[in-house]
Amino acid sequence: MSPSVNIKRLLEARAELTDGGASGAPIVMSSRIRLARNLQGMCFPGRAKTAQRRDVLSTCENAVAQLPHMQEATVLHIDELGELERQVLVERHLISRELSQGEAGSGVIISREQDCAIMINEEDHLRIQVLRNGGSFEEIWSVIDEIDSKLEEDLDFAFSGELGYLTACPTNVGTGMRASVMLHLPGLVIDSQMDKVIRAVNQMGMVVRGLFGEGSDASGSIFQISNQQTLGEAEQDILTRLKGEAIDTIIEQERNARQRLLENEPEKILDKIGRAYGILQNGHVLSSAEAMSHLSLLRLAIDSGFIQEQWRGEVDRLLIEMQPGHIQLAACETIDSHERDTARASFLREETRRIPPPNL
Repeated sequence: MSPSVNIKRLLEARAELTDGGASGAPIVMSSRIRLARNLQGMCFPGRAKTAQRRDVLSTCENAVAQLPHMQEATVLHIDELGELERQVLVERHLISRELSQGEAGSGVIISREQDCAIMINEEDHLRIQVLRNGGSFEEIWSVIDEIDSKLEEDLDFAFSGELGYLTACPTNVGTGMRASVMLHLPGLVIDSQMDKVIRAVNQMGMVVRGLFGEGSDASGSIFQISNQQTLGEAEQDILTRLKGEAIDTIIEQERNARQRLLENEPEKILDKIGRAYGILQNGHVLSSAEAMSHLSLLRLAIDSGFIQEQWRGEVDRLLIEMQPGHIQLAACETIDSHERDTARASFLREETRRIPPPNL
C-alpha cells in the first residue's frame, strides 16, 4: 500500500482527536504522555549513518508489531512521504516537526484509533506517545507504561542505574517522560493575563508552548503545558505535580477570567462570539490564524452554554482540519497562501452550516 493511500485512510478513519474518542472538555482539550527510549550500544539518530538508522527502524518495527495495542497499525517511512503528507501528520499531532524533517531510516507507527504513535529515529531511537481527549493522565499512563514494559521485553534500552534512561538530549535523561495538556484559555488571553500565567508556570519548573509544541504560536488561545524535569523524580510524582501545581491552578484562573469578563464586559464577549460565527458562516478569505481565532470563540460559546454541548467535538475537529496541510491535501496539490485562505473559508462555510447560531 502506497504512503498516499495510508494517509488517505488515516484521514477517513475515526480518530481520537477528531471524532474517535470522548469529546474534549471545557478548557482541557487533550492530554499526552511521551517517553523517549534508546537502544543500548547504538548511535543516537543524529550521529548515526543511514544503514544504522535503518537497522534501528527494522528492529523497532518488529518489536512494535508484537504489541496488542498496535495491531492494525499504520506504518509510515518518513522519506517515502510527500511534504503535505508529513505536514498533515504534524497537524494531527501524530509526529513532531522534527520527525517531519527526518531522513531515510525514520518512521512512525500509528495505532488504528490514532491515540498512540511511536516515532522511530527522531531525536531518540523511540518516542512513544499516547494521547487522549480530555485530561485523564491516569488512563494514559496505564496504557503507555504497559507499551513501554512490553517493548523492553524485546529491546535492550540504554539505561543507567544512577541516571535512569539515557537520551540524546540531556534534558530528557531520567524518566525520559514529557507529559503535556492542551488547554483552551481565551479568558486569560482576552483579559491580558497570559504573560503572568506563563511566568508563574515557568517558576514551577514547567513550560508553556503553543499548539504544535516548542517554537509554535498559541493560535486560537490554545497552549501546551508540560513538565521540564525528567531526572530525580518518579513518573507518577511528575504527573501529580504537573496536574496539582500547574494545570488545576490554570484551569481555576481561566474560569475566573471568563466569569469576570461575562460579569463586567458581557457585550465585549457576546460581540466577539457573534462576529466569529458570522465570519465562519459567510467569510470568503480566511487565514489560519483568523480561522483559529474564530473557532476558539465558538468553543468558548459552547463552554458558556450559548451553543449546545453536542457541537464541541465538531469544533475540535475543525481546529485540526482547517490547518494548511489538510486544506492542501484536500485540494490534491500545493497551493499558495491566498488559494489556501479561499479554500479554508469555503471549507468552514460548509462545515459550520450545521452548527446552530449562538443563543446570545
